[in-house]
Amino acid sequence: MNLPIGVFDSGVGGLTVAREIISQMPNESIVYFGDTARVPYGSKSKDTIIKYSRQIVNFLQTKNVKAIVIACNTASAFALDILKTEINIPIIGVIHAGAITATKTTKVGRIGVVGTNGTISSGIYEKTIHEINSELEVIQKACPLLVPLVEEGLINDGVTDEIISRYVSELKSRHIDSLVLGCTHYPLLYNTFRRIMGEGVSLVNPAYETAKELKSLLIRENLCAGDGEVFHEFYVSDMAERFSDFASSIMPGIVKNTGIVNIEEF
Repeated sequence: MNLPIGVFDSGVGGLTVAREIISQMPNESIVYFGDTARVPYGSKSKDTIIKYSRQIVNFLQTKNVKAIVIACNTASAFALDILKTEINIPIIGVIHAGAITATKTTKVGRIGVVGTNGTISSGIYEKTIHEINSELEVIQKACPLLVPLVEEGLINDGVTDEIISRYVSELKSRHIDSLVLGCTHYPLLYNTFRRIMGEGVSLVNPAYETAKELKSLLIRENLCAGDGEVFHEFYVSDMAERFSDFASSIMPGIVKNTGIVNIEEF
């Protein structure tokens, strides 16, 4: 089925998911929306996140998407279950696939999770992991400064290194051996997390795992694209030029132009 896949996030972080989808499923088209006018989501209330997510889903449905990926951990935690009951196309978040992988990679039974305030306070990773294996220990840490640092382009910067080191010090002291990068911005900091955590800790990238889950879903639902034209469209709620510049730095040649959408109209 040569209809596009809808992908949305609070800003640029979901591009890590879009990048994985394009890499793993080159025949598929994507319509991406980044809510750059209202980022970050991690500090917003559950009701606000649900409202924002509904508006974005309404917009994506005007683009005739065949499936939707919530490429935002906070929105996945707060809005996914409700949205599943409200739309008639498949919709997945970024938490389930990452949680499954974490349970498979840990050998000592201690899993760390880093994420935004919203994701961590929701307890969604701990809940999901315990549904898979109730005997695993989950140690969570909110890292609210990392999204702004990524969106400011401070990915390879000493300040970011120092802040990550402070955030994960407790996780290291608890001797975890699997760490879920529980925000789609964080894979952009993968090398820094790898260096600070050391080789003894497996890093779980939910963006990669979610693309794998989406591929399985499309096959199962007979929704895979054929050999038709592939296109990728990108939209934001504000700061289109800044978004395009950032997107081009992590997805060279993919983002040709970025449209601005008044998302409040949806």
